Amino acid sequence: MTDILVLVGSLRAASTNRQLAEAAVALAPEGANLSIYEGHGALPLYNEDVDVEGQLPAAVVEYRAAIAAADAVLVVTPQHNGTIPANLKNAIDWSSRPYGTSAISGKPVAIIGTAFGEHGGAWAQNEARKAYGIAGARVVESTSVAVPLSVVRFAETHPQDDAEIVEQLNVFLAEFVADLESESEAVAA
Repeated sequence: MTDILVLVGSLRAASTNRQLAEAAVALAPEGANLSIYEGHGALPLYNEDVDVEGQLPAAVVEYRAAIAAADAVLVVTPQHNGTIPANLKNAIDWSSRPYGTSAISGKPVAIIGTAFGEHGGAWAQNEARKAYGIAGARVVESTSVAVPLSVVRFAETHPQDDAEIVEQLNVFLAEFVADLESESEAVAA
């Protein structure tokens, strides 16, 4: 079983990105377990003075443990002012430490999302890929989903009830899980 931790960049309970994440969880292919992590909104702003082993806030310890326990991370992010939401950047910062031995080092990370704009949050997705890559993650760039005009598209329809979105998510998830499996096979060989 491949365990994929899902981080939603929007903290709003009814956000379209949360709905997209819920659809991905519901569509998890056989052999994959996707679970939405609820605690990253409780992380304090990253401060190296607070990042002291043995004195870390409980939210940080839990978050780093969840990242470490996962086989991969799926980020579902909106776009805020042309980039990623502050809470997602903060989560990346906490997951990137300690440098070189962090929970995110070498961890496969894929990024998808939806946004009100016509490009579906592509800028935010690119920014998230860049930040995770610099943090040491193995960013999966071979597959993605960017859904434009989310506020209109999902005004009355949940993404899991939209046949086109379901198809996009099924293709994305199959490709992401196949990438993870081929990496596991290569490491085992």
